[in-house]
Amino acid sequence: MSRTAMTRTATWLDDYTRIERAIVFLDENFRDQPCLEEIAATVHLSPFHFQRLFTRWAGISPKRFLQTLTLNHAKAMLAESRSVLDAAFDAGLSGPSRLHDLFVTHESVTPGEFKRQGQGLHIDYGFHATPFGECLLAVTGRGICALGFVEREGEAAVLERLAAGWPRAELREAPRCTGKIARLLFGTESSSAPAKEPVRIFLHGTAFQIKVWEALLRIPTGALASYDEIARRLGKPGAARAVGRAVAENPIAYLIPCHRVIRKSGAIGEYRWGAPRKRAMLAWEAGQARTA
Repeated sequence: MSRTAMTRTATWLDDYTRIERAIVFLDENFRDQPCLEEIAATVHLSPFHFQRLFTRWAGISPKRFLQTLTLNHAKAMLAESRSVLDAAFDAGLSGPSRLHDLFVTHESVTPGEFKRQGQGLHIDYGFHATPFGECLLAVTGRGICALGFVEREGEAAVLERLAAGWPRAELREAPRCTGKIARLLFGTESSSAPAKEPVRIFLHGTAFQIKVWEALLRIPTGALASYDEIARRLGKPGAARAVGRAVAENPIAYLIPCHRVIRKSGAIGEYRWGAPRKRAMLAWEAGQARTA
């Protein structure tokens, strides 16, 4: 890894650590409308430096982000997203789905492959820095099969979850291979110009789970959907809980945007990789939408 890449990696991880700490504080205290000085103190920065850090990372100010934590704002976003979702779902998945400047295509395991649990499959994996913390990225010859974030339990735990999802596959640590993809997804390449090649993902799940994950792929950046809305669009209006379980089992964070699904009440809800990270992603996407 070059010195420039190492510096960017350290900066990303250090920035996200501070951002997450601030988001936890905001989430716990937004009803009191804390001032900039109070928020900055929680991450041991001056108000000036914190304002600059947060705005550089998210594209919006801490004050603007504070507004996104309110139930009324989330409810309004759900309502505003309905017409966007109508168009996205009407278009179907006949063509690649757009995510920022990336085109995402997908392929699913066959029933026979599902039963074999990855037997004969080679999976390369690596750990990489992202704007949302450290991630594990895993790829096969048919596309990305896993993307999960490292939480407090460390790298071993997220690697164990990868192995549990593909118990008979051969796993190989290959950060150089996965690093190229990580740079495409999270580096400067993905923010400056459209990807020349589609980003392929390889899904391993039940028929219902895959239908839910396909539905998530249709939620555009900056839009939100409720579990009930996803269930209704799948033709199963009473299956919101089942949809919630499938969303929670999403193996490819960020690319399959389960972070854009919230409760119909407007509550942001839980997230497989931590509620603060979900809020961070929504804040970051709100900032990207404003600068697009």
